[in-house]
Amino acid sequence: MKITQYAQGHACWVELASHDWQAAKAFYQALFGWDSVDMPIPEGHFSLFNLAGDDLGAMYQIPESESQIPSHWRVYFAVDDMDASIAAIQDAGGQVHMGPHIVADAGVMAQVSDPQGARFALWQAKNHIGARRQGELNTLCWVELACKEPHAEEAFYCTIFPWTNSPSDMPDIEYSEWQVDGQSIGGMMTIMPEWGDISPHWLLYFAVADCDAFAEKAQALGAQVCIPPSDIPDVGRFSVIADAQGATFAVIKLNQM
Repeated sequence: MKITQYAQGHACWVELASHDWQAAKAFYQALFGWDSVDMPIPEGHFSLFNLAGDDLGAMYQIPESESQIPSHWRVYFAVDDMDASIAAIQDAGGQVHMGPHIVADAGVMAQVSDPQGARFALWQAKNHIGARRQGELNTLCWVELACKEPHAEEAFYCTIFPWTNSPSDMPDIEYSEWQVDGQSIGGMMTIMPEWGDISPHWLLYFAVADCDAFAEKAQALGAQVCIPPSDIPDVGRFSVIADAQGATFAVIKLNQM
């Protein structure tokens, strides 16, 4: 689905921070068939991912001075007023880690975290709305928050974004859906003790035509399959994957696609 604008609170962009920019770029190009365009920056490396010429997201090389930061994917949510959004986040107990920064004539960004430490980013668009495609094969289709105190997270996110939270009937797990004007845009699940020492985080899902084939292909390209292909009743079949640098994401074959 081609997109021309994002409403407040919608996931609008994704960004990969990697310790091996060239290897990660080659991996995602091979896995999803994305093209990439290298962008000149004063220091380091930065590329835009695109599909058929439409921007989907970006990636950059983590500086050597920040070697303690693991490779990771990050989601950006659209906001209409960056200053007001940051004030709301701070008032609700969140933190600002970077920004806000003006990105040339493209827009304004900031990196923040919720009170439980899950990091995400904000984007106030000027001339670049964010991803031009979502909800189709090989593009972002869902974002999911894993946390330890879902009721507290519900209060936080429904304060800073125009979200509501609706329980979802999922077997063996406490799950709910984030909604904007009745449209589900993401989910939330509780971190279970048996998962081990996992910090609250946002996980990105990319739609694929065949979950099993993608998991097998990712593994052949050097990735680790963290959760093997598994069925979600009435939804689809998904797998969680960590690329060779450790950045984690999910792929899903949706029943309706």
